[in-house]
Amino acid sequence: MSYLFLSLLNEDMKKLTIKHIVELHEDYTQFSEEEKKLFRLAKKASEHAHVPYSHFQVGAAVLMENGQVYSGSNQENAAYPSGLCAERVTLSYAGANSPNVAVKGIAVIAQYNGDFVKELVAPCGGCRQVMAEYEHKYNHDIKIYIMGKGDRVMVVNTVKDLLPFGFSGDVFDSENASPQELRNV
Repeated sequence: MSYLFLSLLNEDMKKLTIKHIVELHEDYTQFSEEEKKLFRLAKKASEHAHVPYSHFQVGAAVLMENGQVYSGSNQENAAYPSGLCAERVTLSYAGANSPNVAVKGIAVIAQYNGDFVKELVAPCGGCRQVMAEYEHKYNHDIKIYIMGKGDRVMVVNTVKDLLPFGFSGDVFDSENASPQELRNV
């Protein structure tokens, strides 16, 4: 089943329509063996989360274009801002070990107090921005699989559908507007 989400932005009395297309699957048996492996590894990774404070275990698994799969989990710290999300841990690990290989997909699942959550827990804004960076780096869409309790999976075909107003390192390009030009806007 596919869903279409619409958002409106009113700018100088002009409307901009943003479409977000996601697929919701109640059963993951129709997914490929490669995708099922990704799901299993994300689930297993969530079991290794270090979450002594929130008890909210998140696991992620990343599928690379060359077929390599990396997994990781969230790592909390008593100094709360110092913790890391599962998606960033996993993407960083994949980027360090396969620096010239594009990310094909990422699966994410969450548990609370040892039980998988029913709700589909989407990546946070920081993780979405990191995923957007990898999409931009390789000019290759990343498919996001958001998993819930049982066999529920939401599929998002690109980070752009999760982060429609994201930005890339292109903003630092010398051909973009200079700081003086930006001040005059």
